[in-house]
Amino acid sequence: MSSSDSLIIFDTTLRDGEQSPGASMTRDEKLRIARQLERLGVDVIEAGFAAASEGDFNAIRTIAEHVEHSTICSLARAGEKDVRRAGEAVSPAPRRRIHTFIATSPIHMEKKLRMTPDEVVGHAVNAVKIAREYTDDVEFSAEDAVRSEMDFLVRVFEAVIEAGATTLNVPDTVGYATPGQWGEQMATLIERVKGSEKVVWSTHCHNDLGLAVANSLAAVRSGFRQVECTINGLGERAGNAALEEVVMATRTRPDIYGVSTRIDATQIVPTSKLVSTITGYPVQPNKAIVGANAFAHESGIHQDGVLKHRETYEIMRAEDVGWSTNRLSLGKLSGRNAFKSRLKDLGVELESEEALNDAFRRFKELADKKREIFDEDIQALVSEVYDEQEEAFRLVALHVCSETGETPEATITASIRGEEMTATATGAGPVDAALAAIEKIVASGANLQLYSVNNITSGTDAQGEVNVRLERAGRIVTGQGADTDIVIASAKAYLNAIERLEHPPKRAHPQMGDV
Repeated sequence: MSSSDSLIIFDTTLRDGEQSPGASMTRDEKLRIARQLERLGVDVIEAGFAAASEGDFNAIRTIAEHVEHSTICSLARAGEKDVRRAGEAVSPAPRRRIHTFIATSPIHMEKKLRMTPDEVVGHAVNAVKIAREYTDDVEFSAEDAVRSEMDFLVRVFEAVIEAGATTLNVPDTVGYATPGQWGEQMATLIERVKGSEKVVWSTHCHNDLGLAVANSLAAVRSGFRQVECTINGLGERAGNAALEEVVMATRTRPDIYGVSTRIDATQIVPTSKLVSTITGYPVQPNKAIVGANAFAHESGIHQDGVLKHRETYEIMRAEDVGWSTNRLSLGKLSGRNAFKSRLKDLGVELESEEALNDAFRRFKELADKKREIFDEDIQALVSEVYDEQEEAFRLVALHVCSETGETPEATITASIRGEEMTATATGAGPVDAALAAIEKIVASGANLQLYSVNNITSGTDAQGEVNVRLERAGRIVTGQGADTDIVIASAKAYLNAIERLEHPPKRAHPQMGDV
C-alpha cells in the first residue's frame, strides 16, 4: 500500500473506551486486550492516560514492554508534566507516540481552560516541542474541534506542524457533527492549513447522534488517513466510532473509500468478545459485524436467497470477520496439551504453570457439564482464572430452593478475605434471594444499577454470562460471572463487582480530558 491509500487504525479502547461507566480495567486486563489488538493488526494502541494515576502509568509501561508491532501511545494534556509522564510511560516501546491535546472551541477556552486564544496556541506548541524530546511520532488534537472557529483551527494546526507534530487529529468531542458538514470541514482544513501535506490527518468521532462511523468515513473520503475508534464502539456516553464497522466499510466498499488497512479481519470477532468479557459490556445482538444476529436470516425469502446464492443478501462472509472459528473441538477426554495448544491459538498467554493447571481444571469441570466447548467458553473461563488470582470475595457454595407458590430462598457460603461466612435470605426469585444473601454477608450498601444475562454460546447447556453494575457513593463498577447455572453465575458476578468496589484498581478516573 502506498501512503495515499493506507488507512491507519488508531484504537483507543484502553483509554477512551475505559471511560464507559464501570468499564475500568486492571493492568493485566489491559495487557490482554493490547496483545489481542496487536494480533488484530491495529496500527496505534492508545494504552491510557499516563498522568491520570500511577496505575495508568504502570499499565501503559507494561504494554509498551510487551507489544512489539503496534505503536504504543499515551494521551497527555498540553502541559509539561503530562507530556513528560507520557514520554516516560511509552519509552520501552519499539514504536511509541505521544498524543497531546488542548481545547480550541470558544466555550472550552473561556469556560474550562480560562485561557486566551494566544495562550492556547502557546501551550499547544510547547507540548509538541516537549513531546519531540521523547519521540518523533507526536500527535496533536484540537479538543472540541467541531465547535471551534475554522480560522483558529487553521492557526493552531499550522503552529503545531511547525513545532514538529506529525499527526493532526480533528475530534468531534461531543458527537455534534453530521457527515456532509464534517466531510466539508475536513477538506477545508487540508486545503487551508499550510504544511498539511507533511502530516497525517486523523479524526476521532463520538456517537451521540449515532453518526460516529459515518462522520469518520466522511473524513476518509475528504483525505484523512487515520481513524480513531474503539472495539464494539465502546466509550463514554453513546460511545465512539466502532473499529469493526470502519474497517469493514472500507473493505467492502473500496470503490467509495479507496483505502486499505492492516487489520486481520478474522480477528475482529475474537477481539470483540474479549473486550466484552473483560469490560462487562455485552454486544447487542443486532450490532453490525460482531452482533449475534449480524449474519442471521429469519425471513424465509432471505433464507431462500442465501441458500441459492450467498451474495443475494450478504455483502460480507461471516468467516471473514472471525465467526467461523468459534468452535473448539475439545471435550472431557481432551488432554492438557490439546487444551494448551488451543489457548495459544486464541492468543491466551497464562503467566504460570499454576494458572494453566487451574484453567485446565476448570475446563474439565465445564466439559462434564456441557457437550460442546466453544472458544467463547474458553475466554470466559480464562477471565475467571485472572479474576481469582487475587480474589478476596469468592463463592464457595450456593443452595437455592424455588418452588411454585413459595417464596424462593437461598443460602450462600462465601470466602471473604479468607474467612468463610454463610447467610440465608429470601427474594422475589432465586437470583434476588442469592444476591440478598450475599448482601447479608458483605453489607456493601451498593445500588444495583444493571443486571443482564447473555448466553455465551448456543444450546440449552450453554453457559450464561451475567453482568451486574453496582454504584456506591458515585463510584460505578461492573462484575461478571459465567456458569451453566444462571443463579451461580449471578452470585459470581455480584461478588466480582463487590471485589472491584472494595479493591479498586490503583488509578484515578480516566476522564481527565477527552478528544
